[in-house]
Amino acid sequence: MSLTVRILIALVLGLACGIALAEGGGRWGNDVVALAQPIGKAWLGGLQMPLIPLIFALLVTGITQAATSARTNGLAGRAIALFAILLVGSAAVAALVGPMMLHVWPVPAGAVGALAGAEGVAEVPDVRPSADWLLGFIPVNPLKSASEGQVVAVVLFALIFGFAVTRIAEARRALLTGFFQALADALLVVVGWVLWLAPVGVFALALVAGARSGLATAGALLHYIGFIVLICVIVTLLVYPLVMIAGRIGLGRFVRAAIPAQAIAFSTQSSIASLPAMIQASDGPLAVRETTRSIVLPLAISLFRITSPPANLGVALYVAAMNGVALGPAQLVMGVLVAAIVSLAAVGLPSQITFFTTTGPICLAMGVPVEALPLLLAVETVPDIFRTVGNVTADMAAGWILDRA
Repeated sequence: MSLTVRILIALVLGLACGIALAEGGGRWGNDVVALAQPIGKAWLGGLQMPLIPLIFALLVTGITQAATSARTNGLAGRAIALFAILLVGSAAVAALVGPMMLHVWPVPAGAVGALAGAEGVAEVPDVRPSADWLLGFIPVNPLKSASEGQVVAVVLFALIFGFAVTRIAEARRALLTGFFQALADALLVVVGWVLWLAPVGVFALALVAGARSGLATAGALLHYIGFIVLICVIVTLLVYPLVMIAGRIGLGRFVRAAIPAQAIAFSTQSSIASLPAMIQASDGPLAVRETTRSIVLPLAISLFRITSPPANLGVALYVAAMNGVALGPAQLVMGVLVAAIVSLAAVGLPSQITFFTTTGPICLAMGVPVEALPLLLAVETVPDIFRTVGNVTADMAAGWILDRA
């Protein structure tokens, strides 16, 4: 049985037990909830423990590899530049439409704080633009920033450090990159150990949420799935006018070429599994040059996941809405930038780890509680289908645009 299935079963059982305790548990039920709460919090703390150093190590290695590819190959450099622009743009789409969607289609009544068990409105740090606010991004003491969970400062230092690594001698660059790759591998082992206990942690968290909010928790999860799926669909649909304008191609031609790869992506939830169909479409209906296709498509699968920034930012927006956190323009801008940058850190990682390494830093940077993330992971299977379809569509569009540039 896969980890995703076990987590989903734990979620359902936890919610059912929590609702049952709320309905007829009495004082005994309160004792069970009091026991489950520290278990869930302890597991969540273990999951957050390696997050900051893991993000730093993954960003350094990812930036080093991307910068090296861009410097040694002109087409790869243009591809990475296009990826960066589109990742920021897709995150901006979520920042614009996400709050409007939650205003028109709000979180179900009674579900505020349901998944995290929050009581009242969470406090949000003051992030109004000012000189002191901007100076706060400068990581004067990176270790202190990391220990205090200042994700934006850590990400900024990782960017600077990663680009600096590309400027040193090749032998030393390989040595340093190897060290951070080994560090990331070790931290991923730690995360794997914690995720092995995920069914226990999710069960405890779901039991507490079910006992406190009852069926409102289940309603919030269903509403969350629809919200994230709709964001992914919007971003995917925007790829079509983009490729028509930037790539000068008819809509019907691109749609027919993309459907086989999209079908495989929908059924497998894997961009790599869709690669043969993407190559076939590039060689056939799209007639992309082999030199372009052989460089852009593998690079896109590795680095370019256009739905990751908007969907991950959407997770932060939804958790903020559930906990009554009011997000201002400065926080949304911060979320867009962090979402676009940390998407590089998800290269080649399992989906469970990817969810935390990308959504966790966004929530922390925006001052949004992270306690609900484990329960949202349990229902991530459905949104992941639409994430993958959007990614494959954008990969093919990027190949066509770069071939015609």
